[in-house]
Amino acid sequence: MNATPLLGRILGALKEHDLEAVLIGNAAAAIHGAPVTTLDFDFMFRDTPAGLRKLKAMAKSLDAMILRPYYPVSKLYRVVDDATGLQADFMPVIHGVRSFEGLRSRAVERVIDGQTLLVASLDDIIASKKAAGRVRDFAVLPSSSKLARPSRSPVGGDNMVRRKPHSSARRQKSGQLAALKAESERQMEELIRRRLALPLQKRMNFLRQRLPGGGSCL
Repeated sequence: MNATPLLGRILGALKEHDLEAVLIGNAAAAIHGAPVTTLDFDFMFRDTPAGLRKLKAMAKSLDAMILRPYYPVSKLYRVVDDATGLQADFMPVIHGVRSFEGLRSRAVERVIDGQTLLVASLDDIIASKKAAGRVRDFAVLPSSSKLARPSRSPVGGDNMVRRKPHSSARRQKSGQLAALKAESERQMEELIRRRLALPLQKRMNFLRQRLPGGGSCL
């Protein structure tokens, strides 16, 4: 399933309601090039009365609802529309990130479906995953860390003979790739289960294409 149209809708709604948010988590890591798969989008935003008003207006424009699945333990706001498969989590607090302003200052801009997206830096993504300490994130960390820290040539330049990776390092890499594959497959199974729980018509909505004159078709 191509998530770009859903992300484009979210970005359009963010722009419409002037809500500034930074993408973080697996979706952000994937945009940086990490080999991960995700079903939803995680954003950090400012926890202010104005920010909450904008978030509610944004959800309304997307025909979505706002859930508080972990209230009162967490301030996470989940914007959901099962008819289209949309799910976006908006969090004012993220483990490993001191402030929204700091995250925003280190973020990079990307253009997705014609919309500008603020993407958290890889260093911030890695820091948040390490701080959260979730088992499912451990597989993502090695690949993300490798992207964040380009390999350096040894002292003496590229003319020096480079050592071949040790067999234990190769085994570790194979294990990491296997863990990444398992996590991607698990998330895809979750997506399939959610789709099968919907009525048939809603289950097919993500296959619809917009027509130039209005309306849609399969």
